[in-house]
Amino acid sequence: MPAALIQHPFMSQPALAECHAKAMIDAMLAFELALAEVQEARGAVPEGASAEMRRALESHPFDVETIAAGIASGGNAAIPFVKQGRAALPNELKRYFHQGATSQDVVDSALMLLLQPRLVALDALLVRCRAAAIELMQAHENTPMVGRTLMQQALPITFGVKVAHWALGLEQARRRLAGIALPVQFGGAVGVHSGWDDLGLDFMDALAERLGLAAPVLPWHTDRQPIHALGTALDAVAGAAEKLALDVALLTQTELGEVAEPTAPGMGESSSMPHKRNPVRCALIRGATRQVHGHASVLLNATAQPLERGLGEWHAEWAPLIDSALLLEGALEQAAVLLEGLEVYPEAMQRNLAATGGGIMAEPVSRLLAPVLGQDVAQGLSAEAAEAARLAGQPYAQVLHERLLAEHGEVAGRVERAELERASDPALYLGSSRQQVQRAVHWLAHE
Repeated sequence: MPAALIQHPFMSQPALAECHAKAMIDAMLAFELALAEVQEARGAVPEGASAEMRRALESHPFDVETIAAGIASGGNAAIPFVKQGRAALPNELKRYFHQGATSQDVVDSALMLLLQPRLVALDALLVRCRAAAIELMQAHENTPMVGRTLMQQALPITFGVKVAHWALGLEQARRRLAGIALPVQFGGAVGVHSGWDDLGLDFMDALAERLGLAAPVLPWHTDRQPIHALGTALDAVAGAAEKLALDVALLTQTELGEVAEPTAPGMGESSSMPHKRNPVRCALIRGATRQVHGHASVLLNATAQPLERGLGEWHAEWAPLIDSALLLEGALEQAAVLLEGLEVYPEAMQRNLAATGGGIMAEPVSRLLAPVLGQDVAQGLSAEAAEAARLAGQPYAQVLHERLLAEHGEVAGRVERAELERASDPALYLGSSRQQVQRAVHWLAHE
C-alpha cells in the first residue's frame, strides 16, 4: 500500500515516527521483563533472573521481518516474539520468560503502552485548541454574524458564540478522553491465572503498577469494554474536530468570506487555478476524522467476543486503535494551528447580514407589528417587505415603513420609522450570545 502518499499525510508525523514495528517489539519486551521482575519479587522466579533477562534481551536484535512472517501461522505478533526472546536466553532462564502469560496478555498490554504517550499528546493538543478558542471567543463576543439553519440565513448570532460551541465540543471530548484508563492485560491461557491460584491477581496488580497502566478488576480477554470506551472517546474528539473543520470550510466559501485559514507558503494552492485558496487544513482534519469514525465502527462491532478468546474480533482491533490515535493527533495538530491563526472578517459578516436588505430581521419586526396588525398580517407583511427589499436593494426598514403607510394607514403614529430601524438592527437582536460566551469561558477555564 502506498501509505506514505495516501495515509500518512493525515497522521501526526512525530507520532508516526514513534509508532513503528520496533516500538511494538519494545512494548512487548517491556511487558515480559516487568512480568519477570514482578514474579521474582514474589519468589516465582529465581533471584537475579529478571536482571539477567534484561541484560540479554534489551540489546538483542529482534528480527522484525521474521516476527511479521510468523504472524501468518500464529495469528499475532506475540507468538514469534516470545520464540525469539526465549531463544536468546540461556537455557536456565528460558522457562521463566513469558511465565504464566498468554499471547493476548502481551499484545493487549503492548498496545496500551504504545497508546499511553499518544493520549498525553492528544490532551496537550486539545488544551492548545481550548486556549486559542477562548481568545477568539473573547475577541468576538460582540461580533454579529448570520446564524444559519438548514444552510440558509436564519437570525443573527455572534461569532464568539459559534466559536464557543466548537470549544465546548472539543473540551467535552477532551475530558471524556482524559477519564479513560488504559489497563494492563494479564490472565494467562483462559483468563484465570491457571497454575498460580491466589498469586495471579497479585501479579496482575503489581504488573500494572510497574508498567504505569491501570489495574483492571479482572483480566479482560473477551470483556472489551476498555476498548469500546477508548474507541468511542477517540471518536468523540474526532466528531468535535470535524464540526470545527466543517463550519470553517463553509464560512471560507468565496460568496461568504467570513473567515480564512491561516496562510502558509503553498498552503491551499490549486494545481490548475492560481486564484484559489483552498481550506486544506479543514480537508485534512475531515479526511482524518472520517477515517476515525470508520475505525470506531470496527471497534464497536468487535465488542462481543466469543468465550475466552476472540476469533478475529480481537485481531481486528489492533490497526484501528493505533491508526485512530495517529489520525486524531494529525487532525488536532491542524485544528490547533487553525484556531490559533484563524483570520476573521467582521466586515464580511456585516455584509452578509445585509445581503437580504435586512430581511433577516423579519422575525423581530413581525413581533413588533403583531400587537398592532395581528400575528398573521404582521408575519405576511414582514416577509413581503423582506423580499421586496432584497429585490430592490433597498433598506428593509425603509421598504417596510413605506408599505405600512401605503397599506395600513391606521397604524400611522403607532409604529415609527425609528422603531422599525431598531427592530431591524442585527446587533440589537443577539439574544443571550454574549452571556453564553461568558458562561462558556468560565466553564472552559474551570475543570
